[in-house]
Amino acid sequence: MVTGGAGFLGSHLQEHLQRLGCRNILVPVHSECDLTRMDSIERLFAGHRPEILIHLAAVVGGIGANRLNPGRFFYDNAIMGIQLIEAARVHHVEKTVVLGTICAYPKFTPVPFREDDLWNGYPEETNAPYGIAKKALLTQCQAYRQQYGMNAIYLLPVNLYGPRDNFDLKSSHVIPGLIRKCVEAVDRGASEIVLWGDGSPTREFLYVADAAEGIVLATERYDKPDPVNLGSGMEIAIHDLAVKIAAMTGFAGTIRWDSSYPNGQPRRCLDVRRAASEFDFRALTPFDEGLRKTIDWFRQHRPAEAAHR
Repeated sequence: MVTGGAGFLGSHLQEHLQRLGCRNILVPVHSECDLTRMDSIERLFAGHRPEILIHLAAVVGGIGANRLNPGRFFYDNAIMGIQLIEAARVHHVEKTVVLGTICAYPKFTPVPFREDDLWNGYPEETNAPYGIAKKALLTQCQAYRQQYGMNAIYLLPVNLYGPRDNFDLKSSHVIPGLIRKCVEAVDRGASEIVLWGDGSPTREFLYVADAAEGIVLATERYDKPDPVNLGSGMEIAIHDLAVKIAAMTGFAGTIRWDSSYPNGQPRRCLDVRRAASEFDFRALTPFDEGLRKTIDWFRQHRPAEAAHR
């Protein structure tokens, strides 16, 4: 069972599992199963008896979406995870894989982020409700392992990007947002784009197909209580990222930074040694190659009204 299997990461994970020969993949559909309701989850587990649960489903977005929806992001993410993990325990699921978020790390975590630093401070304010809700699931996995012997693992993926990402400017993360702004500026002949913050924060990005591979490797090979980062180990400033995407999309105008909007967490870059040593995961997609594939996908699949705006 892959919750969130129809979403961005989930669709790539499904494809990866199918290439490996997995044919019996259950993807709950929201219209048929509300994962915030325990009765709905109970019917799902009783009816399908999953052997492995991979919990990807999340209510998530960029800084703007986090600022507008702190209560919803906290409640929906916490309640989905808590109830799914409990159902997996009750129904004796062989293995449970829970995806957390690096938004759970403290705001001023030393770089690179080590898994052992996860509890050494409060998350960055704009995404703290989401990060704390997801981090609570790590405690649940560890507590259930201790008391019930449940085989539950917890992975911390860095910011993902790639084809089929969310390009809605109201809720997108930084890479799809930048791509859309630059491509549409080129189409309109615009001389300027405006971006939030001052461009100084740094981020690390992981190509979505690499993330899918990391999840599968962890599912197959990792059975310990300690959380594990999934990342590329590469750090880039948002300013430099914007310049790079502008060049790759052909936007030659001015990038104006609006510092009245928040920057978010100052730096993000993961220590990825645990994933390499525990289940031999290393990100293989070069950043420029991944960006090119993402830009190409957006140009081919964007809504017609956006293409002619």
